Amino acid sequence: MQAETSPVGDPDPQQGLSRRMLRHETLLVLALSLGASGVSALISFVGSVTKPGGLKDQAATLNASAAPGRPWLDLAWQLFGITTALVPVALVAHFLLREGASLRTIGFDRTRPWPDLGRGAAIAAVIGSTGIAFYLAARGLGFNLTVVPEALPEVWWKYPVLILSAIQNAVLEEVIVVGYLLRRMGQLGWTPTAALAGSAVLRGSYHLYQGIGGFIGNMVMGVVFVHLYRRWGRVGPLVVAHSLLDIGAFVGYALLAGKVGWLPTA
Repeated sequence: MQAETSPVGDPDPQQGLSRRMLRHETLLVLALSLGASGVSALISFVGSVTKPGGLKDQAATLNASAAPGRPWLDLAWQLFGITTALVPVALVAHFLLREGASLRTIGFDRTRPWPDLGRGAAIAAVIGSTGIAFYLAARGLGFNLTVVPEALPEVWWKYPVLILSAIQNAVLEEVIVVGYLLRRMGQLGWTPTAALAGSAVLRGSYHLYQGIGGFIGNMVMGVVFVHLYRRWGRVGPLVVAHSLLDIGAFVGYALLAGKVGWLPTA
C-alpha cells in the first residue's frame, strides 16, 4: 500500500519535517539574523550613494559607544548586544537537535581544537593581508566607505569587548551562513553551485553598508569559506579565522588609528 503524501511537501526522512517547514524555518532564522542585516545594509547603502559626496568621504562605524560618557552603562549595553546577537545561533542549535543532529554535525564543537586553530590561523593570515589591500584599493577608487572598526571610549573594558564582539560575529556568521544554511539548502534540493552562490551573496549582502568593495570582498570570502567547509566538513576553522580577522581589524585599528599614514580614519 502506497504511503499518503504529505500535503505540505516532501518529508525529511529523519523526523518527517516537510520541505515547506524547513523553508519557513530557514526564512525565520534569516529574518531574525543576517537576512535582516542584509536588508538593513542595502537601505544604508542606498542612503550613502544618494548622499552628496563620494563614498570614501563617508564613514561606517562598527563598534561605537552606546552610552557616551557613562562607561558602566555603556558596558552593559555592549554585553547585552553581543549576547542577544547570538540568540539565532541557539535557535539553529535547537532546530538541528529537533532533526536528530547537533552543532557537532556542522563541525562546531571542541573535538578537534588544534587542527581548527591551525587551519583558522592559516586562513586568517592569507585573507587578512589580501583583505586589507582590497579595502584600501576599493576605497581609493571610491567604491567603499571609510570603515571605522571601533569608536569606543578609552576605558578598561574596551579591548575585551572588541574581542568578544569579534568572536560573536564569527560564531553568528559561520554557523548560520555556512554550516546551517548549506545544510538546509541541500535538504531543500539546491544544487551545490546554487547553494554556494546563495551563501556567498548573503555574506556579501550584509556587508553592503560598507560599499561595493565590502560586498564584493565578502562575497569572494564566502566562496572560499564554502569550499573549505565542504573539504573539511567543519565550521570550527572558519570561526577561528573569522575571529582572528575581526580581532585584528578591531584591535589593530584601536592601536594604529591616527598613528600610521596608510590607515584611513573618519
